Amino acid sequence: MSATSDLSTGTAFGLSREHEEFRASVRAFARSEIAPHIAQWDHDHHLPLEVVRAMGEMGLFGLTAPEEYGGAGGDFTSLCVAIEEIGRVDQALGITLEAAVGLGINPILTFGDDEQQARWLPDLVAGRALAGFGLTEPGAGSDAGATRTRAVLDDGEWVVDGSKQFITNSGTDITSVVTVTARTGTRADGRAEISSIILPVGTPGLTVEPAYDKLGWHCSDTHPLSFDGVRVPEDHLLGQQGRGLAQFLATLDDGRVAIAALAVGCIEACLQMAVEYAGQRQTMGGPIGRKQGVAFQVADLAVMADAARGLTYKAAAMKDALDSGAVPSDRARVAAFKQAASVAKLYASESAVTATRIATQVFGGYGFMEEYPVARFYRDAKILEIGEGTSEVQRLLIARGLGLPVE
Repeated sequence: MSATSDLSTGTAFGLSREHEEFRASVRAFARSEIAPHIAQWDHDHHLPLEVVRAMGEMGLFGLTAPEEYGGAGGDFTSLCVAIEEIGRVDQALGITLEAAVGLGINPILTFGDDEQQARWLPDLVAGRALAGFGLTEPGAGSDAGATRTRAVLDDGEWVVDGSKQFITNSGTDITSVVTVTARTGTRADGRAEISSIILPVGTPGLTVEPAYDKLGWHCSDTHPLSFDGVRVPEDHLLGQQGRGLAQFLATLDDGRVAIAALAVGCIEACLQMAVEYAGQRQTMGGPIGRKQGVAFQVADLAVMADAARGLTYKAAAMKDALDSGAVPSDRARVAAFKQAASVAKLYASESAVTATRIATQVFGGYGFMEEYPVARFYRDAKILEIGEGTSEVQRLLIARGLGLPVE
């Protein structure tokens, strides 16, 4: 069964003809360069860096970066389209792209100074290098303010001690840098002052620990990191001292929409596989798709795909309107985007998990076999409800956005 055959489900919210033409080119790339090999790469837990470089040559890492750094100067919606289409074929390579841009490039692009951008962005934008985003710690996941990693200034250098976990793109042969949050002091109200610091990979004291043995996303590179007296120049501070948590939370708003796009790709893959299999699998004198018990479940997949796609590209369009100046970036509009991002992420990620369960059920016993892509999507989907803010966090944010005094 193929997860990449055509199945028209309509044009996404607000997408132009150029967006759809771009979608077609990314889909063709995913079919030709990823689909024939992904089962073996997944089995081997192998991130194919040749595919990463090819995505760089296509310009996928530079979609939102300015032309001066080799980017396309394009919109956020185009990035979501690319993530969705790569994710239709494989979720692990989809998250590799999402994390490389949303978590690796964007903090430097958004908060870095001219020298930092000129130093790091050209290789990242070209796909010659990858960057990581170090926020999560063993005791600081959803509660990012509980960060324990510390950085102190000593003779013009930041000295960083601590650890991070679940860091994507942090241990590949082309990983160049990881941006991390660290306590750099204490605020007047007694809370920790948290700043962002750029740590080049290979700096003495920075250890990339062995990769995790994950349930899914087998092609994605994910490691814990430890810092033992890591020293970097003072100018490796990203943005203003004490603004690190705010910077990373803003980064996560965009990332939630990108994760929603990845989830849309997952749902679409499940829909495609279920339609094909239900139309071909013969039992009791005909295809199983003529049975209402199966047909209704597949119909539910189509509803999920359309709803998730609409919510995702609505949020992406809001992001682009803010970035382009088409609407003022006032507090109300920023809050509306944050709400839309959480809604899209919550619905799309939970729907993706449900979609993989339904598709696996349609396949019956074959759905439990690794020779069928549906098993891989089933394994890969669960993390969508966790990364970039758990479903519980999204519900909390949505409720607060509605004015409820939830804690």
